[in-house]
Amino acid sequence: MKISILNTIAASAVFAAVTSYTITSATAAPAASEDIVAVASGNSDFSTLVAALTAAELVEALQGAGPFTVFAPNNAAFAKLPAGTVDDLLKPENKAKLTAILKNHVVSGKVMAADVKAGPVPTLGGGDVVIAVEGGGVKYGDAMVIGTDVLASNGVIHVIDTVVVPD
Repeated sequence: MKISILNTIAASAVFAAVTSYTITSATAAPAASEDIVAVASGNSDFSTLVAALTAAELVEALQGAGPFTVFAPNNAAFAKLPAGTVDDLLKPENKAKLTAILKNHVVSGKVMAADVKAGPVPTLGGGDVVIAVEGGGVKYGDAMVIGTDVLASNGVIHVIDTVVVPD
């Protein structure tokens, strides 16, 4: 029990400390009146994610009431995928695979950085992704969390540096 509590406290402290990500949209702090898709659309670092959400027909779902926590891969995360992967995923015939990958980045509920707990979290894709403290940072699956608590009217976005592909 003590180990679990210490892990939770450590994860929360480290996760809350991850604040190096800079919002590069026209407005430095998006209004909480904008939904997750609007916030992502207003930030050029998420243009690939927004294109993927559109191709997977998930825009309307993420404009819903939620609340949602989105572990959002930035453009650099998508660029780390093998050459041609993003273009292939955006093709209509690969919609199911793209949808599964994107839903792997969404958790039900609004989980702020201070409230995160280490361990497996269920995603809207149906599987679990493990949140862990590693190397002085917080990981969501294989991705490092590089920005936290980007607020939206229907949830929150945490920025990650790698696309987390489900098994």
